[in-house]
Amino acid sequence: MRLGILTGGGDCPGLNALIRAAVVRTVRTYQGQMVGFEDGWLGLFKSRARDLDLPAIKGILPRGGTILGTSRTDPLREEGGVQAVKDALALHELDGLLVCGGDGTLSAADRLWEAGVPIIGIPKTIDNDVPETDYSFGFDTALCHVVDAVDALHTTAESHDRVIVLEVMGRSAGWIAVCGGLAGGADVVVTPERPTSVHEICNYIRHRQARGRFFSIVVVAEGARFEPDPDGRTLEVPQQMDQFGRPRYGGVGELLAREIEARLKTETRTVILGFVQRGGTPTPFDRLLGSRMGVAAVDLAVRGEYGRMVSLQGGRITSVELAVVRQGPRTVPAELFETARVFFG
Repeated sequence: MRLGILTGGGDCPGLNALIRAAVVRTVRTYQGQMVGFEDGWLGLFKSRARDLDLPAIKGILPRGGTILGTSRTDPLREEGGVQAVKDALALHELDGLLVCGGDGTLSAADRLWEAGVPIIGIPKTIDNDVPETDYSFGFDTALCHVVDAVDALHTTAESHDRVIVLEVMGRSAGWIAVCGGLAGGADVVVTPERPTSVHEICNYIRHRQARGRFFSIVVVAEGARFEPDPDGRTLEVPQQMDQFGRPRYGGVGELLAREIEARLKTETRTVILGFVQRGGTPTPFDRLLGSRMGVAAVDLAVRGEYGRMVSLQGGRITSVELAVVRQGPRTVPAELFETARVFFG
């Protein structure tokens, strides 16, 4: 058995745990070989490959990021991309390819599987929005960073009677915002899937002020959407595009903070947590989940069960059809958001 592995899309804590587990399972259990492709799909196109043996993965378990590097290259956007992937597998004499990524990377993997490429998908994203898996590794580490930030901001907000708007990641799903806000004790949470108005947000803050609580923490996801105010005004967030033609998020926190300050005449500041959420040492949960998924992915390949995605369901590692990624992002369920809203204001 000779397998390839790549990590695509944004980096996240737990990727090295996955790589380590996949290599150990392949080499020790099945006496096979593993080839790592650098910088995601780009590594296949540019022949950036290296053999991954046991010495190559020594000491990587607690490291964040990915030793293979990553990129947002999409093989389906490249001319002749599908054939280039097939040629790379033939060149390196691979039986199959393990692809670890979020919705974009896994969607490309699914279409390549349909084109005849033997692929196993492994979900990773700090956004926790891949369908049909309870958790994706990377989320827990990001959540810990957000809760630490909310804890720290409470002290300075209370000392100065300020409103602080904390902008966190979350393009189309607010898992980080809701879970981070709930666990950290935020006073308002704004997400993409539960639009609210600036008027309502300000009312929550007014209620706190009426109780003598003159500071507030507002956690807002970068992809948050807003409903119109009673007077028809709506907070509009300018949309920018990245070099791949996909929406680029960020800046909603600053816009919201300006509106809050103007309407309430309360000093308001913005903190954008940014890439801190994706960095650093993975938590034990993410190391464990990455390791379990790495072992399971190799086992699927050995059994010839390609076109599958490794999944965590009810505490068990299982697999589902890779095509589940077509469902779109897994959003925060209403009951979890309603639990968070109990603590608003």
